[in-house]
Amino acid sequence: MKKIIFVYNAESDPWNKSLDFAHKILSPSTYSCSLCSLTHGNFSEKRIWKTFRETSPYVMVFKYKNEFLTRTKNHPNQEFHFPVVMVEKGDEYEVLISAEELGKMESVAELIEKLKLQII
Repeated sequence: MKKIIFVYNAESDPWNKSLDFAHKILSPSTYSCSLCSLTHGNFSEKRIWKTFRETSPYVMVFKYKNEFLTRTKNHPNQEFHFPVVMVEKGDEYEVLISAEELGKMESVAELIEKLKLQII
């Protein structure tokens, strides 16, 4: 079973979560996490994304970048740019959708279609 890893370009501590929340509402065009913007509205997960996530046959893991980097600090040969979607392959990670690709996406439907194409 493939494990899909989603890493947000955000920190998990309460202070940064609060700043991100405000930034996303006050200045969405400069918000640095395109993955967050695609999958979540201002207050909750988008319905289409939630349905896809809950019905997907794949294991999906969601991490903040600080959580992910703490877990992968022993991977000096891999450089990560966030946000990113990857598949876990043993001790390594293969990028499925890069930060650049996520930044160009205009809708959660586009993200879902890309995932379907990449993980089949």
